Formats: sequence, C-alpha cells, structure tokens
Amino acid sequence: MKKAVIGIDVGGSTTKIVGFRGSFDRASLIEPIFVRATDPVTSTFGAFGKFLNDNSLTLDDVERVMITGAGSSFITNPIYDLPCSKVEEFRAIGLGGLYLSGYKTAIVASLGTGTALVHAEEGKAPRHLGGTGMGGGTLVGLSKKLLGMDTIEHIEKLAKDGSLDMVDLKIGDIVNHDMIPGFTENTTASNFGKISDIATQADIALGIVNMVFETIGMVAIFAARTYGLRDVVLTGNLSGMELAKRTFDGLNKLFGMNFVIPEYSRFGTVIGAALAAQDEPEK
Repeated sequence: MKKAVIGIDVGGSTTKIVGFRGSFDRASLIEPIFVRATDPVTSTFGAFGKFLNDNSLTLDDVERVMITGAGSSFITNPIYDLPCSKVEEFRAIGLGGLYLSGYKTAIVASLGTGTALVHAEEGKAPRHLGGTGMGGGTLVGLSKKLLGMDTIEHIEKLAKDGSLDMVDLKIGDIVNHDMIPGFTENTTASNFGKISDIATQADIALGIVNMVFETIGMVAIFAARTYGLRDVVLTGNLSGMELAKRTFDGLNKLFGMNFVIPEYSRFGTVIGAALAAQDEPEK
C-alpha cells in the first residue's frame, strides 16, 4: 500500500485533518475530518487518532505529517515520531485555494475567526495581502450579545427565516436607484442602518450574517481589482454556511465578480498544508 501524507490544521479549539495516499490528485484524497477540543494539543492528537481509525490506517502507513494553523505553535514534538514539517499558514491557504478551484491564479479568502486574503498564482509563493477582522468571531460574538446564541448552526437556522427589510438601509430607501448606475434598489447602503424596533430575532440574525459576508466580499473585491482579477476562492469554516452563497451570488451579479465556494472549501487550508509536502524535503 502506498504511504499517505497527512495534513493537519490546528486551530484554537478545532483541528482539521486530511490525507493524500500515494499522489496528490483528487482520486488520492482521503476524506477530511475535523474535531473539537478544549486545547490545540488535545485536538491535534484526537484528530490524528480518529483519522487513522476512520480510514483503517496505521502509523506505518503514514509517510509524513504537514502541520499548519495558529495552534501549531503548541505542537513542539513530532507526532508519534513521524517526520513532521510546519507549513506557513498563508502558503497553505493559497495552495489549497488553487487546488480546490482548479484556477491558476486567484484571490483566496480564508473565512475563519477573522478573514485572511492571499494572492495565489501557480508556480509562485502565495502572498498574504492582509484581511479583515470580520469573520466567524464577529458572527458568534454579536449573536451571543444580541441574540443569546453562540452556535453557528443555530444562528444560521434562525437567520433563514429573517428579512433584511427591518434591518439594513438600502439604496432604494434614500435615492432613486437610477441615479446610481450599476446598483439596484436592494443594494445595501448601510448595514443595520434601518434597524427597527419590531425587527425579529430572525431579522437580526440575518442582518449579522449578511453584514459579515458583505464586508468580507467587498474587501476581497478591492484586493482582486488590485491584481486585475475576477476570481475569488472562498475557503474556511464560514464558507460552508448555506447563506454564504446567497450573499456572494449577489456580489457576483452586482460587481461582475466570480466568487466561488468549491467542494471541501472548509478544508482549504489543511489541504494546502498537505500539498506543501510536494515542495518540502523530508525532515
């Protein structure tokens, strides 16, 4: 049996893991998983053990391990004496975004606790462009304070029944939209700029989700235009939300962009970490 390269993305409380067996094409991809734990070390070893068990792998079946993520600094020793390399996170984001999308160049946005933007181009080192503090942390933090909810799945379920009519100020609320070419009457003029006393919990939930995604989208558009690009690949945990597609489809139409959410988008960074093994000497 061909040996596997394992990628691990260590977060503060969530760790993602993926593998490639023998080569780095789609057919060789081993289904990614994630686990939650109270600390990065527990999360890492728990994810590794579960991944091996779920895929009937032993330590002898693993060629090497590639580790990335903010929590990877806490992993100071090899995992079960396997060869390990640490991958700079922005490099992993870029590699994973291009691999999942099939593009040769794009802006890759990693939607995590905050959002990181990377310019990725085949054959070149991915370049970190910056980002925004808007992300899952914003979504959960505001929802906890305003709605008493801190579970993304519950927030999204509530938001699906909401309307922005009692929350956001739209272009059509302040001017005749024909006066601003290219915009529609439903284009957001101000997030939460028309919050009503009778806005429901569902309305507020949708307003928070929409504000986070619209802000991320606009920052990504500015970055893409700097490089003369239309393609923006969305990865990270928030990209897996169903409501993400609604907002980014709207931005595609409004600004002539191509925001894409590929399969396995939530696992873009960990896939990129594993892919980095192609260019790394064994250690």
